[in-house]
Amino acid sequence: MQTNIEIIYQQHIKPLTHDEQLKLLSKIAEELANDKEETEPNKKRSLLELEGLGAEIWEGVDAQEYVNELRNEWEHRP
Repeated sequence: MQTNIEIIYQQHIKPLTHDEQLKLLSKIAEELANDKEETEPNKKRSLLELEGLGAEIWEGVDAQEYVNELRNEWEHRP
């Protein structure tokens, strides 16, 4: 049996483009961060809290190949 979250994902999120999914993820993260800031306004944050965030976006992407593609783009820019 699918949970509500799985149904929402399958019906509404999965059909979105990669860019739309990233924007949605960013929006959700922003909302969650704002909610937490309101409940804990002066709490010091650690950069380590971001560890693993968005890891699923990079699944199947070879890091070296990605960097090589970026460098190739830089070489062809005016």
